[in-house]
Parts: sequence; C-alpha cells; structure tokens
Amino acid sequence: MSALTTRGSGKSFLRRPPAVPTLLALFSLLALALVVSATVGAANIPLHRLWPALGIGTPDGALIDRDQLVLYSIRLPRLVCAAMIGALLAMAGALMQGLFRNALADPALVGVSSGGAFAAALTIVISDTLLAGHAYFGLDMLPFAAFVGSLITTFALYRIASSSGRTSVAVFLLAGLAIAALANAGIGLLVFIADDRQLRDITFWLLGSLSGATWAKAAMLVPALVAMLIALPLLARPLDLLVLGEAEAFHAGVAVERTKRIAIVLVSAMTGVSVAVCGIVGFVGIIVPHLLRISIGPGHRLLLPASALLGAVLMVTADSCARIIAAPAEVPIGILTAAVGAPFFLVLLLRQRALVGL
Repeated sequence: MSALTTRGSGKSFLRRPPAVPTLLALFSLLALALVVSATVGAANIPLHRLWPALGIGTPDGALIDRDQLVLYSIRLPRLVCAAMIGALLAMAGALMQGLFRNALADPALVGVSSGGAFAAALTIVISDTLLAGHAYFGLDMLPFAAFVGSLITTFALYRIASSSGRTSVAVFLLAGLAIAALANAGIGLLVFIADDRQLRDITFWLLGSLSGATWAKAAMLVPALVAMLIALPLLARPLDLLVLGEAEAFHAGVAVERTKRIAIVLVSAMTGVSVAVCGIVGFVGIIVPHLLRISIGPGHRLLLPASALLGAVLMVTADSCARIIAAPAEVPIGILTAAVGAPFFLVLLLRQRALVGL
C-alpha cells in the first residue's frame, strides 16, 4: 500500500509510523549499539566474554577480573554518559527548533554550547585560586557554571532574535554567530592566562571527549534528563501550536511565555551539564531532530522521546568510532560529530535556499 493516501479534498497525507513501534525500534537500535560499543576499544572484550563479565553465563577465571575492571570502571560509565549526552543534546535541539520555529537551530551552532564552555573554562581557571583546597567543590561547581553560561546565552539569543512576537531567522543565526564569537574570544583569553594543567582541561572542553567519564559525572546528567522527561507531556502540545505562531498559540490556550521560559531553562540545563561532562559536541541537536521530522513527522509528543533515543544511538556510535579509528589513541568525539554534521548542515542550508527560491 502506498504511504500516501488521497482524501476527498485532494490533499495528500503522509502515513506516519505508529509511536510505540517506532520507539521500540529505536530502543532496540540503542541496545544493539550499547552491546557493540561495550566490546570495542583499546582493551577489547569479545562478545563471548562480555556476558560473563556482566554476570551472565560461566566466567573465564583467567580473564574475568580484567574484563570486569575494564567494563565497570571505564567502559560502562562512558557508555552511560554517551547515551545520556546524546539524548540531552538531541532533545535540546528539538526544543530549540520548536521554540524558534527554525529547523537550523542547534545549541552548538548558535553559541549556547560555547557559552557553557566559556563558563566551564572560567571555573577551571579561577577554581585554583578561589576554591583552593576544595577540589570536590570545584567539581560540583562545573556543571552549575556551564548551566548558568548556557542559560545566559540562550536568554540573550532569544531576546535579540525576537521582536513583537516574531523571530527573525537571519537575526537568530547572526546573533548566534556573534555570541559564539564572544564566548570563543573569552575562551581564547582564558587559554592565554591558563597554566599547563588548566590548558589541558580547557582543550578537553573545546574538542569534546568522553575519556574522563565516570559514574559521578554520569550522575550529574540524570537530573536534567529526568526534568526533561517530566516536562515532555507538558511541552509537546504547546510546541506543536507554537509552529503556527505565538498569537495563534495564545488564542488556542497556550501559556506562551511560561512555555518559553520552561523551554529556555531546559535547553540551558541539558546543554550545560552535557558541556560540563564532555565539552563541546556539535551538530547532534540538528541532525537527529531533522531526520526524525522527515521520517516520523513534526509532532513533539513523539519527536522528543524519539530524539532522545536516536541521539543516544548517534553518540554511542560516535564514541565507538572515536575509540576504534586511531586505537589505542582516541579521536575527540567533537571532531567526529563535526565531520558528519557540517556536511549535513550544508545540505540543509542548500535545501532551505531552494525552498525560498534563492
């Protein structure tokens, strides 16, 4: 049967896949990606040794201790962080695109990630002086600082790009570039005054990496993910109606200003904690929602959870490639996502240009 059916009005409607099978398929794909990723890296754990290391099946006494050490101390925290960061960045991109009614919106492209990275880098540089002797406090401050930097950046971007209830796409993109340039200038100044240890930490934020993932860092990501999942049912319908315009959404009963505030705080929180754990990882928030809108439609009730699952798959896969390409060395994951995402973004730009007849 054709995916297109014609109604009496003469319009064509695309038959969208049902929600539950779509989410189950994405969840199965994520499970497969996690299993494959758990077996690869500088210390390989073949599939027949993975299950005993997880406590399933008969263990090999000669290797079980080594496999469990690698798995529980290094591999699993890294996979959990990768999956949650991918989910957070993809949902942040979907939220921004719904809020700004712009398919080109992405936290990394418009400077939100740069704002969070600048705040994190500033915390790294000043923590030795202001938080001397309180290293644990400095660790706790890092995600908070990245969140505040992302929040300020997102709010500034929204205020600049919006006027009289309308959002200018041109002003939106140009303001994002300007804000990203300011944040990168601040990061450059911090790099200039940082010592060797601080410089290594700042470089980590700039390139993006999951090499320092731990269970403690994974725990930092949980509150933002839980908050987004709780808010999802409340935001889905308002975001669908905002596509029609703020005035139309308001007349349909949407609390527009409250929806915008919630979305801005959530985008800032999700981007901030992701930057705090793995640095700047771009293009996840633009690739995933755009692909899903094409395949499953623009409805946010399905788009947001599907974005979380597909974003997790993308990050886990990218992390696996980062560990394989130059093994035993590791390629920064931000380089891989940029290498895939930048051509995708150019294709999207060319498509947008064709739609407006330029």
